[in-house]
Amino acid sequence: MASNQPAPQSPSPLRYGSFGDEAGASEEWNPTEESVRPVRGRHRVAKQRGLARSSTVLGVGVIAAVGAGGMATAQSKPPVSISLPDSIKDNLPDASSLPGVGAFMSGGSEADDTEIVAAAPLTSAGITAAEAEQGTTDAGEALRARILQQAEQQQAGADAEARAAQEKDAAEQAAKEAAKQQSAAEAKAAAEKKAAEEAAKKKAEAERLAKLAASYAIPTSSYTITSTYGQAGSMWSSGHHTGLDFAAPTGTPVKAVHGGTVKSAGWSGSYGYRTVLELDDGTEIWYCHQSSMDVSAGQRVSTGDTIGRVGATGNVTGPHLHLEVHTADGTGIDPMSWLRSKGLTV
Repeated sequence: MASNQPAPQSPSPLRYGSFGDEAGASEEWNPTEESVRPVRGRHRVAKQRGLARSSTVLGVGVIAAVGAGGMATAQSKPPVSISLPDSIKDNLPDASSLPGVGAFMSGGSEADDTEIVAAAPLTSAGITAAEAEQGTTDAGEALRARILQQAEQQQAGADAEARAAQEKDAAEQAAKEAAKQQSAAEAKAAAEKKAAEEAAKKKAEAERLAKLAASYAIPTSSYTITSTYGQAGSMWSSGHHTGLDFAAPTGTPVKAVHGGTVKSAGWSGSYGYRTVLELDDGTEIWYCHQSSMDVSAGQRVSTGDTIGRVGATGNVTGPHLHLEVHTADGTGIDPMSWLRSKGLTV
């Protein structure tokens, strides 16, 4: 017989009661609350997920604290505080049970030792052993001191290089100046030496000429030079004058310019009365236009001996002594230059 029972109702939405509620009242499930406040049983995974999130928060806080401690010393920065909501804090595991964290949180000697070890890198990071021995504890000050020291060393090096460059330039300038002075001194010494040599040479030549002058003589006296060697004119058959003319009064003595032998003495056409005196080196001295002759061929005479008299014989325009000088090979030369080469002044 059919039952007249009412049809079953569809299940109501899933509701979970509060395990701590004695009245059995149920409320709608809150996923956030369940993840924050995990329960035992099938929701154990949610509790572990909440623990992972809490550990992440704790790890971020620790990293932030370490970073903050690295940026400043423990003396200048206060500890970083980490605040957590009560709902999370109540469900966090005991810090002493976490690996590597319990030593920081325990109050025993291990915690004290860990604090000392952990604090040391934060307060003395970057401090060398030498700086630590000097009592330096602030890493920032140590870094600043090292930077200043490096800057001073670099400046000192730059100054040393500048001084070395200046000293090198000064040395080069001094060397150049010394070389210049030495060159000038050498040039002056060379000029003085040359001048001294020239002076000595001139002196020696003067002495030689003076000695020669003692053995040579001017061929006549009271004279005037009227025609020189090489002078051009129609009066001479060769077109130019071949000797040196000493104009002087008739009868003025004619002298031997140097010791030698009379080669010839007599009439010689346009030369009039001519005497040829041959010196020991073969040089011939011609005395022309004499009015008279006092020597003969083959006769030996000395310097200054009278060999004749000034006259106007031959092709002349007035009384004078026509003097010619011929070398040993018979070439005629300038009598004035020859006489001066013997130390005589004409």
